[in-house]
Amino acid sequence: MKIYRTKNGIVVEKNQELYAVNEQDWDAFINDDDLYQKLARLLVDKKPDAQAHDWITTGLLPPIANQEVWASGVTYYRSKLGRQEESKDSGGGTFYEKVYLAERPELFMKSTGPRVVGHLQNVRIRKDSIWNVPEPELTLLISSSGKILGYTIGNDMSSRSIEGENPLYLPQAKVYDGATSLGPCVFVSNEPLPASTTIALEIIRDSSLVFSDSITIDQIKRSFAQLVEFLYREYSFPCGAFLMTGTGIVPDQSFTLQPGDSIKIHIEGIGTLINAVDQTEMHQ
Repeated sequence: MKIYRTKNGIVVEKNQELYAVNEQDWDAFINDDDLYQKLARLLVDKKPDAQAHDWITTGLLPPIANQEVWASGVTYYRSKLGRQEESKDSGGGTFYEKVYLAERPELFMKSTGPRVVGHLQNVRIRKDSIWNVPEPELTLLISSSGKILGYTIGNDMSSRSIEGENPLYLPQAKVYDGATSLGPCVFVSNEPLPASTTIALEIIRDSSLVFSDSITIDQIKRSFAQLVEFLYREYSFPCGAFLMTGTGIVPDQSFTLQPGDSIKIHIEGIGTLINAVDQTEMHQ
């Protein structure tokens, strides 16, 4: 099942049918260790609702309210190699190899809920960065107790020239206005996603495909349970949290985003998240 947050309320999708739910409090609705069972109970006597389609079409919001978005770094081997390459001139390459091999993962806060943009909204590239890429990531929805409830699609926009200059610049490379996108929905299941689940990225520029790549989530080095356990050590999430699980799609230095580019991230079973790069934020 999938759940959507809209301006008019919550919509649930099951077997390609849409149902409007009389519930406005997104935080309370999703922060439930029995979320899958709750959705199943809600739909027992419900009939598909025509207005639910209108709600999604005209008022879709990012699937987040007061949750925080955190991110995991260097969880794919491809990411380790990419980070080492971008930081080799600064001498920071060994940091990425060490964190890839260490027991403790790299975790950092990416965004607060109100700063997240959603499906068909614009993301941004920093004006003080010359190398900018999207990072397509499977993103976990986690309850306040630490239970993985579902999955969404995340775009972890990154300023690689800034991060490559010095690993200590990571927050500036990762955290800025328009740097985080989630959506279009949360996929809720009582079973883990198959290890063969594919994440695919396409970037369209002037109606032409300028970059594409894909990877399966079985290439993630760490288990989701391990990432969640470290995230929840000594830190509480009263409304639950979203955790990006890292990227295995790493464009080389020959590619950088430009204003007007369309970024399409597809994850099997969840859907497609589309964002355009804000054309008013050109590099200066």
